[in-house]
Amino acid sequence: MANTKSAEKRARQNGVRRARNQSVRTQVKSAVKQAREAFATKDVAASQQALRDAMKTLSTAASKGVLHKRNAARRISRLARALKAQPAASRT
Repeated sequence: MANTKSAEKRARQNGVRRARNQSVRTQVKSAVKQAREAFATKDVAASQQALRDAMKTLSTAASKGVLHKRNAARRISRLARALKAQPAASRT
């Protein structure tokens, strides 16, 4: 438990930031999951839209400092590679 006023304030700030970061991380997980599910359906338009949404969410999380920028870039790269790996016949 915090013993000083400054430690109490720091604890409050940490609680607020933790809740905010947890919310952003949940949004990231949901967006990535939706993108992977869209890739599984083989629907090109839906897959591309889901990838755009996931990229936006990951970039936002990185800019807010919730994720490291390289971590976000790596995840975006993997999602883009997964979309590109779909059979070429389904992308026409």
